[in-house]
Amino acid sequence: MKRALYFLLTGMLALCLSACGSGESTTVDGGGLLPVENSVREVTEEALPDDTCEPSSAESETSTAPEEEADIVEQTAFDVSVNGRIFSATFADNPGAQAFRKLLAGSAITLEMSDYAGFEKVGPLGRSLPANDSQTTTQAGDIVLYQGDQIVIFYGSNSWSYTRLGKIDDLTGWAQALGGDSVSVTFSLRD
Repeated sequence: MKRALYFLLTGMLALCLSACGSGESTTVDGGGLLPVENSVREVTEEALPDDTCEPSSAESETSTAPEEEADIVEQTAFDVSVNGRIFSATFADNPGAQAFRKLLAGSAITLEMSDYAGFEKVGPLGRSLPANDSQTTTQAGDIVLYQGDQIVIFYGSNSWSYTRLGKIDDLTGWAQALGGDSVSVTFSLRD
Protein backbone atom coordinates (compact mmCIF):
# COMPACT_ATOMS: atom_id res chain seq x y z
CA MET A 1 0.00 0.00 0.00
CA LYS A 2 2.78 2.44 0.94
CA ARG A 3 4.60 1.60 -2.28
CA ALA A 4 1.51 2.34 -4.40
CA LEU A 5 1.01 5.67 -2.61
CA TYR A 6 4.70 6.52 -3.14
CA PHE A 7 4.44 5.86 -6.91
CA LEU A 8 1.19 7.82 -7.14
CA LEU A 9 2.70 10.86 -5.37
CA THR A 10 5.91 10.63 -7.44
CA GLY A 11 3.85 10.52 -10.64
CA MET A 12 1.76 13.52 -9.58
CA LEU A 13 4.90 15.50 -8.73
CA ALA A 14 6.41 14.68 -12.13
CA LEU A 15 3.19 15.73 -13.85
CA CYS A 16 3.11 19.04 -11.96
CA LEU A 17 6.74 19.80 -12.76
CA SER A 18 6.32 19.00 -16.43
CA ALA A 19 3.26 21.29 -16.63
CA CYS A 20 5.25 24.19 -15.13
CA GLY A 21 7.73 24.27 -17.97
CA SER A 22 5.54 23.22 -20.89
CA GLY A 23 5.11 26.70 -22.46
CA GLU A 24 1.53 25.77 -23.36
CA SER A 25 -1.57 27.85 -22.85
CA THR A 26 -4.27 27.37 -20.28
CA THR A 27 -7.93 28.37 -20.38
CA VAL A 28 -9.23 30.78 -17.75
CA ASP A 29 -12.76 31.86 -16.82
CA GLY A 30 -14.37 33.53 -19.78
CA GLY A 31 -12.73 31.17 -22.26
CA GLY A 32 -9.61 33.28 -22.88
CA LEU A 33 -6.18 31.72 -23.21
CA LEU A 34 -3.22 32.81 -21.14
CA PRO A 35 0.35 31.60 -21.64
CA VAL A 36 1.69 29.37 -18.93
CA GLU A 37 5.03 30.90 -18.00
CA ASN A 38 8.05 28.73 -17.39
CA SER A 39 8.40 28.89 -13.63
CA VAL A 40 11.17 26.28 -13.32
CA ARG A 41 14.63 27.85 -13.38
CA GLU A 42 17.97 26.09 -12.94
CA VAL A 43 19.84 27.52 -9.98
CA THR A 44 23.52 27.00 -9.33
CA GLU A 45 25.58 27.84 -6.28
CA GLU A 46 27.29 30.67 -8.22
CA ALA A 47 23.87 32.26 -8.86
CA LEU A 48 23.13 32.48 -5.15
CA PRO A 49 26.00 34.19 -3.34
CA ASP A 50 25.38 34.77 0.36
CA ASP A 51 22.06 32.87 0.13
CA THR A 52 20.36 35.69 -1.77
CA CYS A 53 18.71 35.72 -5.14
CA GLU A 54 18.87 39.00 -7.05
CA PRO A 55 17.09 39.40 -10.41
CA SER A 56 19.29 39.77 -13.45
CA SER A 57 19.72 43.28 -14.82
CA ALA A 58 17.40 42.42 -17.72
CA GLU A 59 14.67 41.33 -15.28
CA SER A 60 14.99 44.41 -13.11
CA GLU A 61 14.80 46.76 -16.12
CA THR A 62 11.55 45.26 -17.43
CA SER A 63 9.66 44.71 -14.20
CA THR A 64 8.11 47.22 -11.84
CA ALA A 65 10.05 47.54 -8.61
CA PRO A 66 8.10 46.18 -5.63
CA GLU A 67 8.11 49.63 -3.98
CA GLU A 68 6.64 51.24 -7.14
CA GLU A 69 3.99 48.52 -7.40
CA ALA A 70 3.07 49.02 -3.73
CA ASP A 71 2.74 52.78 -4.30
CA ILE A 72 0.34 52.14 -7.20
CA VAL A 73 -1.73 49.63 -5.23
CA GLU A 74 -1.90 51.88 -2.14
CA GLN A 75 -2.86 54.97 -4.16
CA THR A 76 -6.48 55.61 -3.17
CA ALA A 77 -7.09 59.04 -4.71
CA PHE A 78 -7.06 60.25 -8.28
CA ASP A 79 -7.99 63.43 -10.10
CA VAL A 80 -10.75 63.96 -12.64
CA SER A 81 -10.31 67.10 -14.72
CA VAL A 82 -13.41 68.32 -16.58
CA ASN A 83 -12.72 71.16 -19.00
CA GLY A 84 -9.86 72.34 -16.78
CA ARG A 85 -11.69 72.03 -13.44
CA ILE A 86 -10.09 69.40 -11.16
CA PHE A 87 -12.11 67.14 -8.85
CA SER A 88 -10.67 64.67 -6.37
CA ALA A 89 -11.94 61.08 -6.50
CA THR A 90 -11.40 57.88 -4.52
CA PHE A 91 -10.90 54.46 -6.13
CA ALA A 92 -13.36 51.63 -5.46
CA ASP A 93 -11.97 48.37 -4.07
CA ASN A 94 -12.31 45.75 -6.82
CA PRO A 95 -10.22 44.25 -9.67
CA GLY A 96 -11.62 46.69 -12.25
CA ALA A 97 -10.64 49.71 -10.15
CA GLN A 98 -7.20 48.20 -9.49
CA ALA A 99 -6.67 47.73 -13.24
CA PHE A 100 -7.83 51.31 -13.86
CA ARG A 101 -5.35 52.52 -11.20
CA LYS A 102 -2.50 50.63 -12.88
CA LEU A 103 -3.54 52.05 -16.25
CA LEU A 104 -3.38 55.59 -14.83
CA ALA A 105 0.05 54.83 -13.33
CA GLY A 106 1.35 54.61 -16.91
CA SER A 107 -0.03 58.03 -17.85
CA ALA A 108 -3.11 60.22 -17.57
CA ILE A 109 -6.05 59.29 -19.80
CA THR A 110 -8.17 61.88 -21.60
CA LEU A 111 -11.56 60.84 -22.97
CA GLU A 112 -14.06 62.73 -25.06
CA MET A 113 -17.29 61.95 -23.25
CA SER A 114 -20.75 62.49 -24.66
CA ASP A 115 -23.92 63.18 -22.77
CA TYR A 116 -26.44 60.39 -22.42
CA ALA A 117 -30.03 60.86 -21.19
CA GLY A 118 -29.30 63.99 -19.18
CA PHE A 119 -27.68 62.21 -16.20
CA GLU A 120 -24.34 60.76 -17.36
CA LYS A 121 -21.32 61.19 -19.63
CA VAL A 122 -19.97 58.17 -21.51
CA GLY A 123 -16.58 57.73 -23.20
CA PRO A 124 -14.80 54.76 -24.79
CA LEU A 125 -11.69 53.68 -22.90
CA GLY A 126 -10.17 51.98 -25.95
CA ARG A 127 -9.34 48.81 -24.00
CA SER A 128 -11.08 46.40 -21.67
CA LEU A 129 -10.72 46.25 -17.91
CA PRO A 130 -11.82 43.43 -15.59
CA ALA A 131 -15.56 43.75 -15.01
CA ASN A 132 -17.47 42.50 -12.02
CA ASP A 133 -20.79 44.10 -12.91
CA SER A 134 -23.58 44.20 -10.40
CA GLN A 135 -26.97 45.85 -10.40
CA THR A 136 -26.30 49.34 -9.10
CA THR A 137 -28.23 52.52 -8.48
CA THR A 138 -25.70 55.23 -9.20
CA GLN A 139 -25.58 58.71 -7.72
CA ALA A 140 -23.97 61.95 -8.87
CA GLY A 141 -20.19 61.59 -8.73
CA ASP A 142 -20.06 57.84 -9.38
CA ILE A 143 -17.43 56.68 -11.90
CA VAL A 144 -18.18 53.26 -13.37
CA LEU A 145 -17.12 50.82 -16.05
CA TYR A 146 -19.81 49.87 -18.56
CA GLN A 147 -19.49 46.76 -20.76
CA GLY A 148 -15.85 46.44 -19.74
CA ASP A 149 -14.53 49.17 -22.04
CA GLN A 150 -16.47 52.40 -21.46
CA ILE A 151 -16.13 54.87 -18.61
CA VAL A 152 -19.33 56.50 -17.35
CA ILE A 153 -19.42 59.46 -14.98
CA PHE A 154 -22.70 60.48 -13.38
CA TYR A 155 -24.16 63.86 -12.53
CA GLY A 156 -27.56 62.26 -11.97
CA SER A 157 -28.81 58.81 -11.02
CA ASN A 158 -29.45 55.57 -12.91
CA SER A 159 -29.97 51.88 -12.17
CA TRP A 160 -28.03 49.42 -14.32
CA SER A 161 -25.34 46.77 -14.13
CA TYR A 162 -21.89 48.39 -13.72
CA THR A 163 -18.45 47.88 -12.21
CA ARG A 164 -17.64 50.69 -9.78
CA LEU A 165 -14.28 52.37 -10.41
CA GLY A 166 -14.49 55.32 -8.04
CA LYS A 167 -16.43 58.30 -6.72
CA ILE A 168 -15.95 62.07 -6.74
CA ASP A 169 -15.20 63.24 -3.18
CA ASP A 170 -16.74 66.72 -3.30
CA LEU A 171 -19.59 67.39 -5.74
CA THR A 172 -19.41 71.18 -5.47
CA GLY A 173 -19.62 72.39 -9.09
CA TRP A 174 -19.64 68.84 -10.53
CA ALA A 175 -22.94 69.06 -12.46
CA GLN A 176 -22.11 72.54 -13.76
CA ALA A 177 -18.66 71.42 -14.98
CA LEU A 178 -20.17 68.52 -16.91
CA GLY A 179 -22.90 70.65 -18.49
CA GLY A 180 -25.23 69.29 -21.16
CA ASP A 181 -22.79 68.86 -24.05
CA SER A 182 -19.84 66.60 -24.73
CA VAL A 183 -16.82 67.23 -22.50
CA SER A 184 -13.13 66.40 -22.40
CA VAL A 185 -12.29 64.52 -19.18
CA THR A 186 -8.80 63.62 -17.96
CA PHE A 187 -8.23 60.94 -15.32
CA SER A 188 -4.84 60.97 -13.56
CA LEU A 189 -3.18 59.68 -10.41
CA ARG A 190 -2.49 62.22 -7.69
CA ASP A 191 1.13 63.28 -7.29
